[in-house]
Amino acid sequence: MRNLIILTCIVFIALSSCKNKTSELAVSKVSWGKSDDKEVFLYTLTNKNGLTVKLTSYGASITSVSAPDKNGKFENVVLGFDSLSGYEGKHPFFGGTIGRYGNRIAKGKFTLNGSEYSLDINDGANHLHGGTLGFNRRVWDGKEFSTADSVGVEFTYSSADMEEGYPGKLDTKVTFVFNNNNELKIYYEAVTDKSTIINLTNHAYFNLSGIKESILGQELTLFGDSITPTDSTLIPTGKLMAVKGTAFDFTTPHKIGERIDSVPGGYDINYKLNRTAVAGMFLAAEIYDPQSGRLLQTLTTEPGLQFYSGNFLDGSLTDATGAKINKYFGFCIESQHFPNSPNQPNFPSTVLNPGEKYGQLTIYKFSVK
Repeated sequence: MRNLIILTCIVFIALSSCKNKTSELAVSKVSWGKSDDKEVFLYTLTNKNGLTVKLTSYGASITSVSAPDKNGKFENVVLGFDSLSGYEGKHPFFGGTIGRYGNRIAKGKFTLNGSEYSLDINDGANHLHGGTLGFNRRVWDGKEFSTADSVGVEFTYSSADMEEGYPGKLDTKVTFVFNNNNELKIYYEAVTDKSTIINLTNHAYFNLSGIKESILGQELTLFGDSITPTDSTLIPTGKLMAVKGTAFDFTTPHKIGERIDSVPGGYDINYKLNRTAVAGMFLAAEIYDPQSGRLLQTLTTEPGLQFYSGNFLDGSLTDATGAKINKYFGFCIESQHFPNSPNQPNFPSTVLNPGEKYGQLTIYKFSVK
């Protein structure tokens, strides 16, 4: 009896200790295999609230984000794989850093300073997301770091002159910073030795249900009054179209699936954000999952945001749990300049010249309500 009482006390003390234990702000790194004879690493960022972000040097990619629901249950809310082989295989840009040019360029051609350049054609007749071997399929150099209230990884990659058809040697740095406010900050920087074009973004697919259900019941608020309408190949016409009175109007909260049947193929469209200033951070979008209570806010310095509802997911891929990734099981909110800007002089310029520095910041903030 005495031994039973002692054992009960030990268990009680252990449980109490676990219950009161808080997570530590930490960053760790493990080898994740090799790609093209270069070692690939997986980094885990943890904040004091217990949220974790996993990143890999393959593609400077987000592989998972573990965030709590309204009951404190932690689940992954980002589509991805649990091994390097998944990212080396065929997939729709899961979590990757996209470059040199995020989104589409018509027929893979543009003219800069009197010279015409031809890019890799990898999306029908067009160029998409930097080409077949874009930044999301390159092994980056990574360096982890920590400060008093954040942890992160600095990824660097040097893109050779004419890689995938782009002029100029482009030195790129993408820094992920995760803090105790549950904010994942992504700083993008680049310099070039020859005039070129650049439009970097991240292609994470989020599902705030914990990837248990489709994203159609999740509510989107997107602070953009107009879109850049496209032709049948998803190339912008060059005009702006007001969203008021259309299925593209998310200026007030609407479930993603509420009007999706009115949009042929589903949502895959660039919004012109309602910026009140040329520079500085701007709250671009909020997505809320009523069932889990999870809320994701996106802030950016960019003029546009691509909203994509996972239309081409078809169940042919499985996630880290072995579950099929079906249509509408992830959404993307890609902060960016506009698609096909090099061929649309009225769109914000994406030209980067020698002596200039490209820079932008995007923040993903996780919370519950």
